Amino acid sequence: MNQTLLIINENSGTGEQSELLERAVARQGGIVCRTNSEAGDGVAMAREAVREGFQRIGAAGGDGTAHEVANGIVQAREAIKDTGKEAPEVAFGVVPLGTGNDLAGTLALPEDPRDAVAVLVRQQPRALDLFRITGTLDNSVATDDPTGDEHVLYGINAAAGGFSGEVDEEVTTELKKTWGPLAYLVGAARAVPDLHEYDTHVSFDDEAPEAIDALNVIVANGRTIGGGKRVAPGANPCDGLLDVVIVKWGGMVDFAAVGARLMAGDWLDSPHVVHRRARKVRVEGDPGMWFNVDGELQTKEPLTFEVLPGALPVVVGPDFRAERER
Repeated sequence: MNQTLLIINENSGTGEQSELLERAVARQGGIVCRTNSEAGDGVAMAREAVREGFQRIGAAGGDGTAHEVANGIVQAREAIKDTGKEAPEVAFGVVPLGTGNDLAGTLALPEDPRDAVAVLVRQQPRALDLFRITGTLDNSVATDDPTGDEHVLYGINAAAGGFSGEVDEEVTTELKKTWGPLAYLVGAARAVPDLHEYDTHVSFDDEAPEAIDALNVIVANGRTIGGGKRVAPGANPCDGLLDVVIVKWGGMVDFAAVGARLMAGDWLDSPHVVHRRARKVRVEGDPGMWFNVDGELQTKEPLTFEVLPGALPVVVGPDFRAERER
């Protein structure tokens, strides 16, 4: 059988990108393509593809599509393990077509669909970390936690709560269609009038919780969110650690200063930003802090994030650098 399946989000990308993708797949040969349009389709398709025996499964779309497909692969492998059988090795890849494409940036994947398809098929995968999110989640991607009454979700790029979650509420599908890559900036402008602090308790590696008045909490495996914002420029998705970035509450002047340093790429040096690395993080906010995971809004309930070192073989670009920037 064909070894590579490409799951294409038909709502992602431009008409030109779709045409280039179609040509690239035809030229490459040996790739099975399936399209999805509804939330959760990518998960179901990826799970079925693992059961069918595909050895390489790609997601053509944005970070949300990649999130679904990666979750489907992991869920299928875990289900096979639960039967006592050995789960097959399945490589995950991305052909970036979406608005943000933050994961593709960390993986140094080419933006041109023709080049990205060639990388998907030809490049050797590399074992990358995932992070498991446990908490009260009610969506089409999460699964039940067998050890309790909570739910489990897997992240591959980053999770962001607080102000980022409020922005994500504003960044609707319609806004993305209208504004494209500028949708995140428009969403931020809409969310600013509702800025408020969160009485946040953060626990690192099961240590005693630390109380922080926070505006934003980011748990990163990749380096950017929100369409290229370098929130964790030194994150290494192969080091078995999560980069935790917390923006402390301050006045509007402080917020503007932190935002300017974010755009300049050096906000981790700001006195209003806390940066830690950990294997496990628990976040509880009062009021509840809305979190998105890989750009998809999830919940405002307390969450636990735990890194899974080398959990997924991922096809990366030839210029991918795992080590942290100096």
